[in-house]
Amino acid sequence: MDSSASLITASQARRNVVVLVLAQALLGSQMSMIFIVGGLAGQQLSPNPCWATLPLSLIILGSLLTAQPLSAFMQRYGRRAGFMLATLAGATGAALAARALYVHSFPLFMLGSFISGIYMSAQGFYRFAATDGVKAEFAPKAISYVMGGGLAAALIGPQLTKLTAEAHVVPFMVTYLAIVLLNLLGPLLFIFLHSPQSHRVAKGAIARGRSRIELLRDPVIAVAMICGMVGYALMNLVMTSTPLAVMGCGFEQGDAANIVSAHVLAMYLPAFFTGHLIARFGRELIVGLGLVILAASGAVALSGVELEQFYIALVLLGVGWNFSFIGATAMLTAAYRPEERGRVQGMNDFVVFGGVFVASLSSGSLMNCTASGNAEAGWQAVNLAMLPFLVLAGGALIWLLLRPRETR
Repeated sequence: MDSSASLITASQARRNVVVLVLAQALLGSQMSMIFIVGGLAGQQLSPNPCWATLPLSLIILGSLLTAQPLSAFMQRYGRRAGFMLATLAGATGAALAARALYVHSFPLFMLGSFISGIYMSAQGFYRFAATDGVKAEFAPKAISYVMGGGLAAALIGPQLTKLTAEAHVVPFMVTYLAIVLLNLLGPLLFIFLHSPQSHRVAKGAIARGRSRIELLRDPVIAVAMICGMVGYALMNLVMTSTPLAVMGCGFEQGDAANIVSAHVLAMYLPAFFTGHLIARFGRELIVGLGLVILAASGAVALSGVELEQFYIALVLLGVGWNFSFIGATAMLTAAYRPEERGRVQGMNDFVVFGGVFVASLSSGSLMNCTASGNAEAGWQAVNLAMLPFLVLAGGALIWLLLRPRETR
């Protein structure tokens, strides 16, 4: 992965992991807050119920459109500068969303959501930043530890949501103001992040790496992108609809928050040992296991709409995402050279967030508009939509494993 000349010291690597774990835990909690209330706030503001999750889709679109420019910016100026810039965007987006709720403006809420996507894009790079300049054998564990920081986010985000959602006569406005404050913690954290000088590559050096077409022809890179995209997109497809489905089936907003909290716990709790499983059993096997667990999640969701079925389906969804996404990230980081880092990571997150954007955009329509407002039928439509994507990712992974070992 990295040449010995670009390696950072063990203490610097550990410090970076600690900073990124804290960022994932504190700053990352805003994402669970947004996904708990975003669809409900959108439903409150939108003139058409089919558009309820459109603001969440715009967050993904913001991530999609900024992934490559942000990756190139960090390649040139360092991770610290990129992450600080993104927290400013997160604070701005949340402030606009709070204002939109106060004045009851759906267009302004959508603008704030789009700008918040810049922060979401940067959070996706935390896992890559953990591997900058570290030894190859430590990289999967570093990715896993940083993703594990989401465990604290799974506790902080929903609890902050419960405290703030009804704290003002305008529902959810204080939730977005709390997100503004969370983003202001970012610069205080990232000042301690060590950004290896050797990873800040001048434009000429970047050009010496493989072209985008050549990179996409690499079987490992192509399959890692497909599996990462499918794992993340399916998780988002189902999670975005969950609060609407839970409340549409007669349960309370608190139940929806608790289910999302259990889901986010399941997303990040396995991260403390996922890296060790990858080291022992291999990246491809863990990705395949993640896809199987995602399929099991869909099967449970299709079996009924009792509260325990929501819990089980969303917990399985979280574990499946963890294995498929961390495994795919580990596959990717082992397949490129340092001078290709910005290009590959930007392409990967463009593909990943592209899939997530389509899933998020489809989620509200499948949930609210394909079944004439019937929440149970909409929930079934959402989970049935997982099948073709699981076939795509599973087929790609099998194709890779059947290739001669020297080609992968």
